[in-house]
This record gives sequence, structure tokens and C-alpha cells, in this order.
Amino acid sequence: MTDIIQLLPDHVANQIAAGEVVQRPASVVKELLENAIDAEATEIKLIIKDAGKTLVQVIDNGKGMSVTDARLSFERHATSKIKSAEDLFQLNTKGFRGEALASIAAIAHVELKTKRPEDELGTAIEIEGSQVKSQDVSVTPTGTSVAVKNLFFNIPARRNFLKSDTVELRHITDEFHRVALAHPNIAFVFYHNGGELFHLQQENYRQRVVHIFGSRTNEKLVPVEEETEVLKISGFVGKPEYSKKTRSEQFFFVNQRFIKSPYLNHAISAAFEGLLKTGYHPSYFLNLTVDPKTIDINIHPTKTEIKFDDEHTLYAILRSAVKHSLGQFNIAPVLDFEHQSSLNTPYSYKDKAGKAPTIEVDRSFNPFADDTENPKKTTSSGHTHFKKAPVANWESLYVGLESRENNPDDEFSAVSFESDPKTESIFSGDAVEANKTTFQLQQKYIVSTLKSGMLIINQNRAHQRVLYENFLKHVTIKEATSQQLLFPLQLHFTPNESKIIKDLKTNLEHTGFAFSELSETDITITGVPVGVPESEVSSIFGQLISDVENDVPDTNFSAADLLAKSMAKSLAIKSGQALNHTEQEHLVNSLFACKEPNMSPTNKPTFITMSVDDIEKKFM
Repeated sequence: MTDIIQLLPDHVANQIAAGEVVQRPASVVKELLENAIDAEATEIKLIIKDAGKTLVQVIDNGKGMSVTDARLSFERHATSKIKSAEDLFQLNTKGFRGEALASIAAIAHVELKTKRPEDELGTAIEIEGSQVKSQDVSVTPTGTSVAVKNLFFNIPARRNFLKSDTVELRHITDEFHRVALAHPNIAFVFYHNGGELFHLQQENYRQRVVHIFGSRTNEKLVPVEEETEVLKISGFVGKPEYSKKTRSEQFFFVNQRFIKSPYLNHAISAAFEGLLKTGYHPSYFLNLTVDPKTIDINIHPTKTEIKFDDEHTLYAILRSAVKHSLGQFNIAPVLDFEHQSSLNTPYSYKDKAGKAPTIEVDRSFNPFADDTENPKKTTSSGHTHFKKAPVANWESLYVGLESRENNPDDEFSAVSFESDPKTESIFSGDAVEANKTTFQLQQKYIVSTLKSGMLIINQNRAHQRVLYENFLKHVTIKEATSQQLLFPLQLHFTPNESKIIKDLKTNLEHTGFAFSELSETDITITGVPVGVPESEVSSIFGQLISDVENDVPDTNFSAADLLAKSMAKSLAIKSGQALNHTEQEHLVNSLFACKEPNMSPTNKPTFITMSVDDIEKKFM
């Protein structure tokens, strides 16, 4: 019998490795930016075209590579970072496994130009699908330029799995944020389709956070500083009142490497316990510095997960440090029942000396003297006393009192009492209850009767379906009614979130929203759709941004469909909300007036039916 195990060809092995390293254009961006940082660059340019599908280029002013190193960098497991297995536990660099460039070159067209400071000429290499097409001497600036073109050109199936340009650009922007936040000492420039999205100078950490997430972020930040033998913490957390429904502003960096850690995230949530509304998440930008020997960063292909030696200690220190900062800057509420605010000394009195109180007595004051001629009198000390003039004819107050005492019943003879009018119902109370065709169960379901049995409706999903079709009709026919606000409503977003709103501006206006200003971080709303409370506008936009950021557009037909679904989700009746009989019947009638009443906008059933036979089987 012939052998069945065989070695894979190199180009197949490279494509398999590329499946782990390169999932989408953002993966290429991450690997190339980290290589530029390892090359000790101080200025890095990121150039993107068509959300990375056509071009991803990173240009740095680092130390460059020699001719031999440039050619060897595209071989699998070729790296300058480690020489033995023990080095994996003492890493201070980004890349170390030598798979990035080899994997990228296996599935794209790669052009590399590099030059060291001591060399007069550099090297230019072109590779297509792991095959070296050319290698020449080139005139190029000091540093390295890597251009990755036509990603997945030889694997059409992988290319078809890429999302829309909007979603892929968001993933690239996320990776850019993670690298730029971890290295505020490096200048970054980010271009997309010829337009500049970010231009970040060398700056401190607070300035880097503000320049990425908008100037309004500065007032939200609370500094966190703690240093122990095990862990050093520096960075910022957001004030509780600026918490978000999404986790878009949560960043952990361990030794300048972005990581995801649900365990450490729980430590932050525990520190914010009692300060956040349900469903909202805190913002944080925290740098953790630990001994490289106590962590293992080689447990995941993307290196975003880290294994710690002693997670429990880190958890306790992190939770205490954040809680201490919230208390130190008076963010956490304090209950002091002994303190009286009336005893606080005004700030303007801090330099004034204390003044002993004095007692002044007006010795000429006579309460029995007749002061009607001069009711206003000034004492020798300068104080003015006003005397109340005695009431003239005080005896008239008692006229007729004797007659009332003799006949006390006459006092109430003219008094009339107002009473509610009595209205008789056409039906008796029992009949009215009997006529009810619906009732609410657990403030979550509406139960109604059918000829064949019983109907149980999920009130939240049913209302979502009603609102969804209503909003979709308004967007389609472009005739929605807008309710003007007496005072314009101003909302603040990050530049990335504002861009999402701007892309959906036309559809938002068709639903009834009216805008007077859309800047990079501020949005002013002057009108809202009829029936939409002003207090819900912020949550509507928050839900909309969350849907766009979580790839929801790819499950919808258009931006209008996305908008209708997102608004319906925000404004629908929630489970736990009590409805009276009229509201229940109106919701049932509105649901069955829809085109597709049996499914919610997210393709979940809105109601179920139970026939009499099904009910009878329960008693068998």
C-alpha cells in the first residue's frame, strides 16, 4: 500500500500560514506598522486605497535593511528578534516569528524598497505570490517602504469574504488607533484614497488620545497612575457620565502592545460599579508595564491575547488604582451625613481675618409708644426700625360674633360641596372585562384569542416590526414629517463616529431629522421625527453607530434599511413596560397591518400560536 502522507509545497504552506496571519487588509496594516516600529522609525506614513484591497503602503524612516536582509525577510521563520526558544519569554519587540512578510507575499503583489543610513544605494524587490520577480539596486530614502497591492489576488474565495469598504476601513482605522496610541513618541500620517485622515505629531499620551478621539475627549479623562513591584499603570479612564453603549474606547497596552483581556476588563468594570447605567461601558486608555518574563504573548496568531503568570494580583492592583483615581478626582460619589454645606467658607473669604460678632441694643425703643406719626425710626447706630401702625377700629373685628355663637348652624347653610359627576356605564363592570380580547403577560407578552386557539405576541419584536416598516416607508418616499426643536440639540462624537453620521445624513433627513451643523466632532440637531422624544435622540445615534461598527450593514440591503432597523431597535417598546388595554389592541392591530407581521426586522418570530388541540394535549 502506498504512503498517503506527503509534504506540502512551499507556496501552499505559505498560503495556509497567510490564512492565520492575514485575515483582512487591517492585518497587513498591523504587521507593517509593527515592523516599522521595530526598525526604530520616528515618522511613519500609512497609505491606503480602496480600504486596503488595492493598496496598503507603509513608509518609515527607520534603520532599513541590507541587500541580504531584504531578500531574507520574505523567507518563512526568518527574524532578527529571537535566536533561541528562551528569547520568546524576554520579548521587547513587536514581530518575532518571521511569518508576516512571507505570508503577505504569498497572497499579494509586494514591492519593497529599503536603505540603511550608511549605504549610498538601497534595494528594491518585487514579489508576486511568493515568487521573486525582480531585485535591483534602487535610489531610495533612508528607511523602508513596503507596498502591498491586490490582496488575495490568487485566492478569489478569500477576497469574496471581505466586507464593504466602509467596514474594512473601520478595521484598518482600529488597528491604526491601537498602534498610534501605544507609541505617542512616533509621528504618524494616515492617507485613504488621497485624503488625509490623521496627522499625528510626536506628543505626550494625553495629547495623542485627544488628537485621535477629538478635542472633547480632554474633559472626559481622569488620570490613573500607580507603580508597584509587579505592575506599573499609567493612562486615563473616562468619566462615568461619558460612558458609551459600545466598547470602541477601551484600550489595554501591555509593554506597548495592544491586548484584549476580558479578565482585566472586568477589573475596570468592578471599579466603576454603581457609577454606570445598565448597558453602558467605561472608556479607558491604560498602559501596563510588567516584566517580559511574566507574560507569554505567543498564544495567539494575532498576538492580541496574553497569558499572565499572576492574573489575580494584576486584577486587584488595577481595580484599586482605577477606583483610587475616581475617588481622588471626586468622580465617585461620597456620602457624608455629618457635613453641612452651609458651613462652607466662601473662596473669596480665604484671606480675610475673623471678625468678632457684636450686640447692638436700641435703648430708646418703647413697644407701648404711639409711633403712628413716625413709623420709620433711625437709631444712633444707624439701623432703621419699621413699626407696624396699629389697626384702627379694632372693635369692628368682633361685630356680629355674638349672633354667630347663638346660631352656629347658619354658618354652614350656604356652603356647597363639589362632587364628581356620576356616569353610568353602558355595560356593567363584568361585561367590560369580558369584552377584553387581550391581556399582558409578565409585561413582556401580549396574549390574545383566536378562533382556533391562542396568540402570544412578543411586544418588543412586534413594535420593532411596526416601527421598521414605518421608518422604511418614510426613507423611501422621502416625505417624513419633522418636528422642530425649540432649543437645538448638540451631540459630541469622535471623528470616526461623526463620519458615520455624515455618511447617513441624507437618509436621516428623509426620516425626519434636521441638522444645522455637522463638524468633525459636533453635530447640532434642529428637528426630529414626529413621535421621537428628544431624550431618545442620543441613544438612537449611539445604537446607529454601534450597528455600523459591528458589521451590521453587511446583513442589510442598504443604508436606509440599516437606519430603519437601528431606529426601530432604539424606539421599540421594551420588555417590562406595562401597556393598557388600548395600547395592547393598537399594537396587535398595527402588527397585522404590516407586510410581514410574523418576523421582526432581525428575522426573529414576533408571535406564536397555540391551537386548542395543543392546549388539550397538555391535559392528557
